[in-house]
Amino acid sequence: MSTRFTADNVPDMSAKTVVITGANTGLGFETAKVLAGRGANVVIACRSQLKADKAMALIRETHRDAKLSSVALDLGSLASIKAAAKNINALPSLDILINNAGIMIPPYELTVDGFESQFGVNHLGPFALTGLLLDKLNTSPGGRIVNTSSLAANNGKFLFDDVNAELGYDAMKRYSMSKLTNGVFSKELDKRLKAAGSRCVSIACHPGIATTDLSRHFPWWVMLGAPFISLLCNSPAQGAWPTLMAATDVTLRGGEYCGPSKRQQMAGPAKLLSLASYDQVEADRLWAISVEMTGVNYLS
Repeated sequence: MSTRFTADNVPDMSAKTVVITGANTGLGFETAKVLAGRGANVVIACRSQLKADKAMALIRETHRDAKLSSVALDLGSLASIKAAAKNINALPSLDILINNAGIMIPPYELTVDGFESQFGVNHLGPFALTGLLLDKLNTSPGGRIVNTSSLAANNGKFLFDDVNAELGYDAMKRYSMSKLTNGVFSKELDKRLKAAGSRCVSIACHPGIATTDLSRHFPWWVMLGAPFISLLCNSPAQGAWPTLMAATDVTLRGGEYCGPSKRQQMAGPAKLLSLASYDQVEADRLWAISVEMTGVNYLS
C-alpha cells in the first residue's frame, strides 16, 4: 500500500465490474474516468440518461475503448433503487459498489417516500441499494463496498427522535448527520459482513474539500470566496483519490477510512485515517431505523 495514494497507484482493473452512483459529475465522474482507464467495466448509475451519456462520451475522449454502461438510479426513490438493483443484479458480475452520490444543504424537502431528503438520499438510498446488491457482491472473490463520508461528519449528531426534520430543519446539521451516518454505516456494515463470514468488505472515504457542484446550495456570500478557497482545496480529480484508494488498494481488509493527507484532511494524496469511534447502541439503532424505513433487511 502506498502511504500517499493517487490515481497513479490504481492497479489494473480489467477483471472488475464497478458500479458508481452519481458518476456523471464531480468526484464520481473522475473516479469512473480513472477506473475505466485501468480497464474496469464501469456502470454509471445516475438519474439522467442524458447526463450519463454525456459523461460516457467525455470519458471516451480520453479512453477510446472504455467499457462503460449506465443504469437509471434515483436514490430518493425506493422504487427506482429496486429497479436499478434488478438491472445491476442481471450483470454477469459485480465486484465493487461505490456509494458516491449525495446532496448537500438543499432547502427542506421530502423524498417521494417521505424521508428528509439528505438522510434519504445520502444514507437510506445507499443503505437499500447495498442490501439489494449484497448477494451479487458476495459472489465476487473481492467484493467491496465504498461509502463516501465528509469532513462534516466531525460535527454530526444523530437526530433519531426527529429523523425527518418535522420539528425543524437546519440544512447543515442534517447534512452533517447524514455524513456521520455514512461513516458509522460503513464501519458497522463491515463488522456485520465479517460476522456473517462474507468475503465482501466495506471501506469508507472522504474527499476533503473538493471544488465540485455539490456546493451549489451554498449562500452567495460564501461562493464569493470560492476562487480563493479553491487554491487550498483538491480539484475533483484529486478529490477522487480517497475513493480510488478505498476501491482499489489491495492491502485494505475492510473497516478502513481513507482521506486526504494534507491541510487538516482538506487536500492532498489519500492516506489511511482513524475513523472516530462510535456508540454501538447508536449504530444498532441506526441499522434498525434504516431497515424499518426502507424495508430492506439484511445482516440483521
